[in-house]
Formats: sequence, structure tokens, C-alpha cells
Amino acid sequence: MATVASAGMAGPEQFMATSGATDPVWVHTEPYNKRPQFSKLSQDLETDVCIVGSGVAGISTAYELVTRGLNVVMIEARDILSGETGRTSGHLSSMLSEGFTDIAKKHGDKGAIMAAESHQYAIDRVGEISKKLGIDCEYRKMNAYEISKYPRSDPKHKDDVEELKEEVAKMKAIGMTADFKEGFAIPGWDGKIDQRDAMIIGNQATFHPTKYFLGVLKWLKDQPNFSCYTHTRMMDLQEKGIEIMGMGSKEVKITTEAGNTITCKNAVEATCIPLQKLSVVAEMEFMRTYCIAIRVPKNYIEDCLIYDTEDAYKYVRFTACDSKDDYLVIGGCDHKVGQEGGAEDRFAELEDWVRERFTRAGSVDYKWSGQVFESKDFVAFIGTNQGMKHTYVATGDCGNGLTHYVMAGKLIADEIQGVDNPWAKLYNPSRLASIVKSLPSMISHDLQINAQYKRFLQSDIKDIEDLAPGTGGVLNPTLKMPIAVYKDEQGNVTKRSALCPHLKGVVCWNHLEKSWDCPVHGSRFSKEGICLIGPSKGNLSAAG
Repeated sequence: MATVASAGMAGPEQFMATSGATDPVWVHTEPYNKRPQFSKLSQDLETDVCIVGSGVAGISTAYELVTRGLNVVMIEARDILSGETGRTSGHLSSMLSEGFTDIAKKHGDKGAIMAAESHQYAIDRVGEISKKLGIDCEYRKMNAYEISKYPRSDPKHKDDVEELKEEVAKMKAIGMTADFKEGFAIPGWDGKIDQRDAMIIGNQATFHPTKYFLGVLKWLKDQPNFSCYTHTRMMDLQEKGIEIMGMGSKEVKITTEAGNTITCKNAVEATCIPLQKLSVVAEMEFMRTYCIAIRVPKNYIEDCLIYDTEDAYKYVRFTACDSKDDYLVIGGCDHKVGQEGGAEDRFAELEDWVRERFTRAGSVDYKWSGQVFESKDFVAFIGTNQGMKHTYVATGDCGNGLTHYVMAGKLIADEIQGVDNPWAKLYNPSRLASIVKSLPSMISHDLQINAQYKRFLQSDIKDIEDLAPGTGGVLNPTLKMPIAVYKDEQGNVTKRSALCPHLKGVVCWNHLEKSWDCPVHGSRFSKEGICLIGPSKGNLSAAG
């Protein structure tokens, strides 16, 4: 069984299949070697739409476009589903991270209504498609519960509960199925900690994400107007031609690392974050989040979604394990990319949280981490990219990446076809009013990430001999040319430039995932320097 304990032995092929040395719980039933295989692009192509990225946004958009008759080419830099979709916790929820009270402050009540409607659409859309295509992916509807982070014995519990009641009132006002139940205890909660009282939201769902997206991808593979190429990294995207007030025409040209060109009418960057310098990249924060899967007896706890009110909130769902047990999957303990460590302490916090509340919990079989892209106005950026006319993006998931990016399929397909969509204004990447309202927090964030350039004046190690096998560190003895040094379990050393190709931040060693993480804009690289997550387009260069 794959667990965090095996992370140090992960070879280069691990980082072709996923974006970390650890494995998520989804490989328990869907191992990497069961995924469909595609060839590498070896020629120039022309198509209607080129989609860059094979995760939730890419596959969802491809499905919507292919079913409408457009010719679609999808490219992926590594293996399919090798990004964050394969490391999600699998919640399908319209309970958004910041809550609808705060969303209404940024976007007005109409915006809050659109957010609720669009996320509910995404929840239902996964059910519709899985039924239509016959995909057995554990999809089911359920309640979600949000509880105070404070026990009832804490005086702060009362104030926290009042905020939950306010959120319920807002949810009801915008048409959601929500209620507050005083004294409610989640069935199966048998620990001594008393956090009764809950916000209850109906019509939520969950599923096995890789089973679902692999099912959709297998269907797409059989369609004559779809093709997919893996190990095909995009290095450049440009719109060519002249188009003014509907006159003239533009086309998009995508150049791959191998030098091939894909010419298309429209392009979609479904890459978690656009592979570009700034623009929407500067309007987000980049967070690492942690998950464990712990065995619990079947039918012991209600099958539901659970959240608490912590800033880095806990989130819980269940998935099948074997004939005797299910897995309780809990996540949380977020922090900014490359700016904190202590993964084992975070895993311990998640495990303790479960055991203190559900006393029959068994072994922890999987531990892993993922990445979250937080927009500063609480909803994603979906639609035409800033400054472009035929290039579309889906980014800024705010911890609700599955629902945001399932709906992105419809939003982008509608926009490409000129179909008016009432939700488009809310998610428009060029929106201004809500971003202006977020300027104070954006400025604070920019100052904080700019401070990360201090690493130019730091060195993690004084000598390569300082490194223990299976670890890495930045060597910068002259404070001029930082080098990312990794020593494998046999003592072999790999050296790469420690400068992120995006905006030259100095990367940090992620001991858990055996990766190099940029603390400025969140790009990540394998221990060998292969780019795992943008906004960097390319790999860490060879050490000079």
C-alpha cells in the first residue's frame, strides 16, 4: 500500500504520474498504471480548440466542446491527471470557502445567487454525466455540516455559532437549502469533545474523482473529434492576426517544448494557473493543503461532508476502502507554498482531530498534500484571459476546484460559441469592481511574497555533505548563484539552478513531496527539476 512512508523512494516516473512523492487515497482503487495511455505529439496540427492540461478543467471543457461538435486537441506535459485533480479531496460542494455573506460583500446579492446556482449546476452535472456515460464513480448526494471550531464549553462557541446562523440566513435568502440545528451531533461522533450545533446544507455530493474523470476521458478517446497527446509541454502561446470590431481574424499558435506547432481558433489554459508572468497570477495566493485517509468501520459515521470554522478549516468526506472499512478523508492545515514546513505536525493534527471525535478510527493508510489557488475576491477566474480574445483560462479555485472547473466547461464552451451565459460576468477574469474591493489584502499579499526574494541572501546548507540522503537544499555560498541540490538515497547528487524560471524566485525544498517549491508565485518542480505546477512554463535549468 502506498503511504507517505514510501515517499523518499519515489523515482522520476512518480512525478510523471502525480505532482508529489506521496500518493493520494484514490490510487487505492485506481492505480496509475490503469490510466489510459496517449502518445507524444510529433507533428504540427490544426484544430478548432486546443486545451492545455488534462485535469478537471481540461476534461470538463473537452467534454462540453466535443459534444457540441467542435474538434478538440488536448495536450498534457506529463501523464494524464498528473496534476492537482488527482490529489483533490473529492468534495462536490456549493459551500464556498469564504461563505456567501462575504461573497455578497464583494459581488452583491446577485453575484452570490450566481455563485450558488453555478456550483449547484456543477454538482448536478457530474451526476448527469456519470449516469449518461455509465461511470461507476461513487457519486451520491448528501448533507454537508459546518460546525464551530470551538467546543460548547468555550465562551467563543456562542459567537461562532451566531456567525453560522447569519450564514444560514444568507444562504436561505439566495435560494439554497440550508438550516441551523441547535444541539445537532453528527451521527457516529462518539468522542468526548462536544461541538454540537451545526449549519446543515442539503443537496451536496461527493464521488471518486479519478474514476469519474478517467471515465469521461475514456469516452472522449473514442470520439472522432477528440485527440490527446501526453508528454507534450506547451512553451509558448500567441494570438496571431488582426481582429478589430469583428473584422479580420485571429488564430492561436501553441508551440511545444519539442518544437511542434498547434494552430487553433481558440485555446484553453486548463493548467491550474495560467502559464504567464502576472495578470491574474498576481490576484491570487498559493497554498499547500494536507490530507490523510484513515480507516473507519462501514456504517459507523453518517456519509456526509463535514467542515469547521477554522481559517485553515478542516474538511471531511468518506470513500470506499474494502468490505469491512471505509476511508475517512480529512484535509486542512493550509499554508503558503514554500513558506512553512512541518508536514508531519500537520498530519498529526489531522489524525488527532479524527481520533478525538471518532474513537473507532483505525490505521492511517495515506498521507499527501495538494495545492490551492485562492483568488482575493473568493470566486474563480473563468473565461477569456486578460488582454486576449481567443485564449481562455480557468484558475483561482478557492478550495472548490472541482465545482469551479466542472462549471468552467460550460462557461468556456458557451463563450467560444457565442452563447450568453448569466454566470459569465461573475467569473470574468477581467472583472474590476470586486478586485478593487480586495486591494488592501492584495497589497498585503504582494508585500509578503516580495519579501521572499530575501532568499537570494540565504543558503540552506554550507556544503553538499550537509545533506542527508533523500533530501535537498539550496546551496548559495557566494550569495549570487543559488543551486538546488538533491542527494538521493544512494548518495548521488543532482544540481539544478535554484531560480524559478517564472520570476526568478529562489525555490525551497519540500521534504514531504521531494519537490522544489517557489515561495513567490507557487511554481513547483520535481527533485530532478521537472515543472509540476505553473505559472512557470519550463523546468529548472541546469546549474551553471
